[in-house]
Amino acid sequence: MTNTPSDSTAVCLATFAAGCFWGVESIFTQAKGVIRTRVGYCGGDLDAPAYEQVCTGRTGHAEAVEVEFDSASISYRALVELFFELHDPTQLNRQGPDVGSQYRSAIFTHNEEQRLIAIEVTQARDTSGQLQNPICTRIEQASRFWPAEDYHQQYCAKRGMT
Repeated sequence: MTNTPSDSTAVCLATFAAGCFWGVESIFTQAKGVIRTRVGYCGGDLDAPAYEQVCTGRTGHAEAVEVEFDSASISYRALVELFFELHDPTQLNRQGPDVGSQYRSAIFTHNEEQRLIAIEVTQARDTSGQLQNPICTRIEQASRFWPAEDYHQQYCAKRGMT
């Protein structure tokens, strides 16, 4: 989905993995200040992976969502907070019925400021006493993002599931 940026747009990029990318993308798309989202694969070793390859769990990639956002409308911190709200960050390499490292909880940071914010928010949530288990979200330097196949893009919106 693409929203119209304002005249004072400061476009930034964020990348998150929180299980199956379809629902994650759908939630980020609805956030005010998000300009565009796309689903794909990040964090692995294989160039130009296909969905079937990532599903094996042997590529090192996670199903991820790349979020282009207007930092004048929504902060990176707010996106990290939303990321933690939309999945269970205490489940290692799984979300619900989806199991494997490709479904891991990860924040792929694009710069030092993002890395520090991700660490701060993660630590605050981990020590809040609100979770029964420790957070296992990985904070990783963003590697190349490989867009998923077209049929995965805006999957929920295309099927009226938003």
